[in-house]
Amino acid sequence: MYRLYLAGWQSYQHRIGAGVGNLQALRKVLSAQHPQTGFKQVCPGFNSNAQMRSVHGGVHTFESMLVGRKSEARRSILVQVSSERSFSELDAYCAQFGTVTSSHHYRVGGTCSGYGDDEADCHYIVVEFEKPESADAAIRSAVFNEEKPGVRARSIFLWFRAGPRAKLQVASGKSKSTNESKLTNVDASRTIDDKELRNLLLSAENAEDQIKILHQATCLNDVGKRLRFLAVRQMETSLQGMFPQAVAYPFGSSVNGFGKMGCDLDLILDLDSESSLVQNSNSRLVFHTKASNSNERTQVQRYLESIGDVLQLFLPGVNSVRRILKARVPIIKYHHEHLDLEIDLTMNNMTGVYMSELLYLFGQIDPRVQPLTFCVRRWAQSVGLTNHAPGYWITNFSLTMLVMYFLQQLQEPILPPINKLIQSASKTDLRITENHISCSFLRDVQKLNFSTKNTTPLDELLLQFFEFYSHFDFNQRAISLNIGSHILKPDHSPMYIVNPLETVLNVSKNVNLEETELFRIQVRNALWLLDTHEKSTRTSGEDWGLISLFGNKIKDRITPQMFFTKRLVNVKDILDDAGGDNDSAPVEYKNQTVKSQISHIQKSTREEISKLGGGKNGPPSSFANGGPMKMKRNAKRR
Repeated sequence: MYRLYLAGWQSYQHRIGAGVGNLQALRKVLSAQHPQTGFKQVCPGFNSNAQMRSVHGGVHTFESMLVGRKSEARRSILVQVSSERSFSELDAYCAQFGTVTSSHHYRVGGTCSGYGDDEADCHYIVVEFEKPESADAAIRSAVFNEEKPGVRARSIFLWFRAGPRAKLQVASGKSKSTNESKLTNVDASRTIDDKELRNLLLSAENAEDQIKILHQATCLNDVGKRLRFLAVRQMETSLQGMFPQAVAYPFGSSVNGFGKMGCDLDLILDLDSESSLVQNSNSRLVFHTKASNSNERTQVQRYLESIGDVLQLFLPGVNSVRRILKARVPIIKYHHEHLDLEIDLTMNNMTGVYMSELLYLFGQIDPRVQPLTFCVRRWAQSVGLTNHAPGYWITNFSLTMLVMYFLQQLQEPILPPINKLIQSASKTDLRITENHISCSFLRDVQKLNFSTKNTTPLDELLLQFFEFYSHFDFNQRAISLNIGSHILKPDHSPMYIVNPLETVLNVSKNVNLEETELFRIQVRNALWLLDTHEKSTRTSGEDWGLISLFGNKIKDRITPQMFFTKRLVNVKDILDDAGGDNDSAPVEYKNQTVKSQISHIQKSTREEISKLGGGKNGPPSSFANGGPMKMKRNAKRR
């Protein structure tokens, strides 16, 4: 949303001489700046009222959302231009192929070799036509770049070169662009920085508005979704020549409703999506097929290795291909320079898609779910609970599960148990993965027999979230979203969250004991911060609300270093008699025999250390003479 905020923020500042006064004023500014899309389209699901919409309102199913986005990408092309000022010329040129329904500009920082300026940003415009045939016609009219050697490959990624500005004749039966040379979005992929976000949060009316602003300022916007589905289309079209049934399924944060701007795109590739369909038994012609390896994992590794070569050698915009084939789930990572996007590609793991669908449905049940989850994730990032690299710390997925479980535990629950979705499923909702895992649950929340009378505002829910987990017994209890209650832990994992689809797995198995304790410490610390930095401190100029949680207030925070510190021990302190140190009290032994035994142990230990110190590979003399020796060292968490 707030990459659109740029123009609105500046014009509004000039008008009132200050930051945005409240959320309603910001709504008016953005609506005025972007009349084509409007505030609700730019920020879907926004509701400034305390009254919450019903789950039976107009919502899309996960599958209909995917179909709509893929259809949108099918009608679109991506054109690199010199700047957004090239739009009017590009718009007029594209009008000869058909009606242009929308155009979206964004930029990618870095080198832009196509226009001679090595330090300029690259500018792109996504052009969406009314019909897919228009996009096909535009692609067919394109020519290949003769200035750069390489394999000529057709794709939806084009660049708009300089040319004569003669008046173009619009083809018969084709209408002109309906945009009237106006970009729907400008610089729409820009992420808001911390300073801008802080100013927005300070200008909010209350803590609930802060949570909503945070969500809309950081969530994946319409253009971000368009770019990701263009990457999906490129993957499918590049392989469908040989594999007509190849389908790429996006999953994860890009499609589950909890993605933020700049998030990676996760893809699952299925080369034979229609293998389960019944074929025509009357046909006597059968395709020859190469036999596959009996070891499915080995076969997937070979497939991904070959696909990685295709990505690296032939697909425009793809670079930095990394093959991680020995991992538990073989994967290919690559970067798309035109989309400024990191992409992870795997195969035969449809459970991830169905998990994304489940989270998407939870986000559709109540409009408070996504903003609250975004707030908790941002808080966890600011206090160092999460990290981009994999490790033994809690992940965003685990945090999302904790938020969902909390919303199930309220006296008036906001979310139902997953088993209620499973019990409400019909035959059309039946899904079985390649590993024979049942992922059957109700796909349409409008058919869900669940409603809540809970109207608790977001700021109060956030406070209750911290209070709930400050008292939760992670030592004995495991969290199960399926039954909406806790169970006894099946093993000794410090934190146990039952995987909703593969119930024998622990979502948070990677989290170690120290990180679990750190989570417990930080939720209690958050309670203290919210209590001591209430809205009343706003009048005194101090941080309040979310800013008190996200600000750099290290002195106010309880950190693990207070409890987990490096311990140094001096060998001399161990071996020398305590009585020999004038600053220490003499040691009293139980009897003479114990004193003699300890003296013998000290003497023999000194002799062994002396031998080590005098050897060729022995330790330095300072060690042998009782220098400091580090007995235990806690590695840095990051």
